[in-house]
Amino acid sequence: MMQSIVIALLFLQAVPYAVPGEDAVDPYTPSAANAGASPFAGEGMAKAFHGQDGIRRIIDRTLTAAYADPVIGEIFEGHDKVRLSRTLFEQFCYLLDAGCAYSGRDMIAAHKDLGVQRGDMNRLVVLLQQAMRAERVPFQAQNRLLSKLAPMNHDVVQK
Repeated sequence: MMQSIVIALLFLQAVPYAVPGEDAVDPYTPSAANAGASPFAGEGMAKAFHGQDGIRRIIDRTLTAAYADPVIGEIFEGHDKVRLSRTLFEQFCYLLDAGCAYSGRDMIAAHKDLGVQRGDMNRLVVLLQQAMRAERVPFQAQNRLLSKLAPMNHDVVQK
């Protein structure tokens, strides 16, 4: 019995991290540091984004637009929509201090070999801004989040 538990634990460590419905990825160590920034303090930003429900709607709108976008849609083709939606939601929820932990990979590993260029990131920001406006997130709160996300460009954009 004990031997089968040990074997099962070893197997679980070797299996790439994924939740049901997601494609497996190479193993990594989940860490809040992987989110790329520290969260805002207090509940103000979470409230401005209408809590987890609002954050979910923003992520859903942004990703729906990104996958369909004629400019950047090809970057998303063939990528795990379920995983991307979950980890992007977790990242925003964590950064906005809305009661979530981030379980995804660090920004460099998550974007490796995607060929993301500065113009691609700019287009994604436009789509995110549209989603935040649709959610009626105050402009100042939008800018505060974008300011927190902006330094991640160095880890995402490939020259």
